[in-house]
Amino acid sequence: MKPLGQLLATRLQREWYSKGSQAPGRTTSQAPGKTWPLLSLALLPLSLLYRLLNSLRNALYRLGLLRAETLPVPVVVVGNWIVGGAGKTPTTLALLALCQQMGLRAGVISRGYGRAEDEVALVTRSSSAAAVGDEPLLIHLRSSVPVAVGRDRVAAARALLNAHPELQLLISDDGLQHLRLPRALAILVFDERGIGNGQLLPSGPLRQPAAAAPRSNEIVLYNAGASSTALPGFLAQRRLSGAVELSDWWAGQPATPQALQALRALPADQLLAAAGMAQPQRFFDMLSAQGLRFNTLPLADHFDFAALPWPASTRHVLVTEKDAIKLDPARCGATQVWVVALDFCPEPAFTQAVQARLTALGLRPH
Repeated sequence: MKPLGQLLATRLQREWYSKGSQAPGRTTSQAPGKTWPLLSLALLPLSLLYRLLNSLRNALYRLGLLRAETLPVPVVVVGNWIVGGAGKTPTTLALLALCQQMGLRAGVISRGYGRAEDEVALVTRSSSAAAVGDEPLLIHLRSSVPVAVGRDRVAAARALLNAHPELQLLISDDGLQHLRLPRALAILVFDERGIGNGQLLPSGPLRQPAAAAPRSNEIVLYNAGASSTALPGFLAQRRLSGAVELSDWWAGQPATPQALQALRALPADQLLAAAGMAQPQRFFDMLSAQGLRFNTLPLADHFDFAALPWPASTRHVLVTEKDAIKLDPARCGATQVWVVALDFCPEPAFTQAVQARLTALGLRPH
């Protein structure tokens, strides 16, 4: 039986995003078969307090009593308005690929969610996910660019620039609400959930009040098949590119569609799909669309894999790269673990818009 706290958290998130639920402040009738958002309504006073504190902080920045720091290179912040993943890390990797095409030297800063310490650290190929965070380590391994992590992203940026003075640009994986961090450009990432019920935490999923339009230095990217808010923006497609055995993945071998297709021959009782991400069902749906038959094991976002969550008798397991980064092949015993790679492809117009903004900042091939 699940702990009470976990049950309440699951119920609250269902209320945040349920299309049939009545959002706080609305007067429309409740849809048949839908539950009333009782938890969300009960937490509304805390959301009002959150809004007040957010407004106060913003006012302090507008009055100049608090200021964003200055850095010697432009910063592009990749962030979202809601809690949980919406595709920030794939967007960061796509931006790094664009910088490489443009001949720009870019580095990445991140808080490193889930790491044991808050101090600034430089990510290396020998770093562990526990020490630097799973997503920063994955970004470093996938892109080979310099990466620094730290709760204070400004301090992380300075440490990275001290270690790599050749960098022309920094990309912050998350940090939209970190107002001390300057930003020349912000990429707002949304998925199909949009802004949920439109309420601030904890009554809703918003980390900041929703705006009617993006600011002049913001570009909206939808990690979904269609726009999920009223904001004008661009679309991105996410698809499976293939699979590779865990040990081969660690050795740098690419995932192949042939390996993924071969797994279609396995019966469901021999194949388990596990995912420690904000929306495991999205991964499962993509696998099903490829014709695979499997049992599912949804895990908490940033699951640490300190203990293997599947029985030792499990024959085959499918995981994402975000989970593979925390799995040592030697720990998996007789279980054959397959890493399924995802391709994230923003539409060409998004790439052109970002390229124009970077060029306008005076960035040129190094």
